[in-house]
Amino acid sequence: MQEASFSGLRFIIGLIAFYYIMKFLARIFLPVLVKKAVENASENFQRQQQQYQQYNQSNTWQNSNNNKDEIIINTANAKNPRETKKVGEYVDYEEID
Repeated sequence: MQEASFSGLRFIIGLIAFYYIMKFLARIFLPVLVKKAVENASENFQRQQQQYQQYNQSNTWQNSNNNKDEIIINTANAKNPRETKKVGEYVDYEEID
């Protein structure tokens, strides 16, 4: 009986000690880990922006070489005006006394 209660008490003390040790280590190492994660995300974002800008520059250069003095106007929407949606007939109801 005494051995069971002593091992249970030892287990609870171990859990409490583990909790406080982890809390202490988190205060030390968590800010460093978050800073590294933010730096990595920032680098990835900048890299993606550079790739996007390079793609747009090369795409506009190709378009400017291919489409000299050419203007394309899409008139499909101008010929067909929007139709209003027909929901249904309006029915006037009267109260019956």
